[in-house]
Amino acid sequence: MMIVSKNSYNVVEAVGLSKVFKDFWLRTKARAVDNVTFEIRAHEIFGLLGPNGSGKSTIIKIILGLLHKTRGRISVFGRSPSEVNIKKRIGFLPEESYLYRFLNPQETLDYYGKLFGLDRRTRQRRIGELLDMLGLTHVAHRPIGEFSKGMTRRIGIAQALINDPDFLILDEPTSGLDPIGTRQVKDLIIEMGKRGKTVLLSSHLLADVEDVCDRMVMLYGGKIRAQGTVDELLSDTERTVIYTSRLAPETISKVEKVIEQAEGKCIDKVEVPRQRLEHFFMELVEQARKEDVSTSGVIHGGETAEFLRAEDARGDDLIETLLSEQEQVALAREVAQASAATSPPVQEQRDEVLADLLQEEPAPTAISRTEPPVAPEAPKDVDDSVIESLLGDAQGESTAEPTREEET
Repeated sequence: MMIVSKNSYNVVEAVGLSKVFKDFWLRTKARAVDNVTFEIRAHEIFGLLGPNGSGKSTIIKIILGLLHKTRGRISVFGRSPSEVNIKKRIGFLPEESYLYRFLNPQETLDYYGKLFGLDRRTRQRRIGELLDMLGLTHVAHRPIGEFSKGMTRRIGIAQALINDPDFLILDEPTSGLDPIGTRQVKDLIIEMGKRGKTVLLSSHLLADVEDVCDRMVMLYGGKIRAQGTVDELLSDTERTVIYTSRLAPETISKVEKVIEQAEGKCIDKVEVPRQRLEHFFMELVEQARKEDVSTSGVIHGGETAEFLRAEDARGDDLIETLLSEQEQVALAREVAQASAATSPPVQEQRDEVLADLLQEEPAPTAISRTEPPVAPEAPKDVDDSVIESLLGDAQGESTAEPTREEET
């Protein structure tokens, strides 16, 4: 499952990492992470396993730069977790999905795509592929506030993948999902690992980690209790299992005698194997789909989004960007050539403008709305001295009292 290359490196490296929470008086309140040392290699699926309160979410927040370590050393892509430049290479699904309840899935994913600086064409293409992959195309225009917890969780997974991250962090990704969604998330994680992505899966569900992870760390009380590959931790060296077709009781007795003679041991138990409940459930769902049984829940999702499967997805995006730029330049040239062919020469345009300006304007026959109306002439019987006195008062000048003749 894990892709190992010669240029493999550690995406995350933690040495002696500790996180202590203190109260107002700086007294130790909780030791969430206690002297933890581990590394997450590039192109592997790494499991962070432990019960609730074992320090899994605290370690994730330190990796994301949301919490500062108390002691120790930690690096992400060889840099400090607080550096902003590495954030665009990380996709994060928190334990609880906090989304805008009045936005629909398409608007939500478009918003997160803009935060990562994706152009409009790339956003629209990825949104369609993600909604189809997660089986939410038919509810793309419904407000998220109307969704169930499982449907909201699927939108959270989509927003963690919108930027096609190099390092994907999933904190309890199957929380609230039905068995269909759980199986789909597992398949998606495996697909991301095959493509060469680095995935950190944090969960307290043992089956989820066992099915998809290459290596894992088991935590309890903030300390590492065990770490290694799945085979190293789960191999049972005390027993041997032999799988055959169905045997008759007489044959089983003969086999037991042979084992007893050769090894001096006997068969502990003979039982009929049974399939896993997950497989049985998925078969029932698939049969119901074939019978076209209607449902108001999430429909079966499509294949993994194209941009998550294609190895050269980023190259395709670059080619599309370059092609779009060339198309815009070519279109601008065509418009310029067309306008130059249809428009008259510059000198002729100047002559026409000068001729229009030299022409006498006809006398206006009506008052134009754009021109102020001409004030009517003042009546000739108005005494000019009165007007001058009024003007003098308005300018603050002192005027002499009118004579008796002027009053009359």
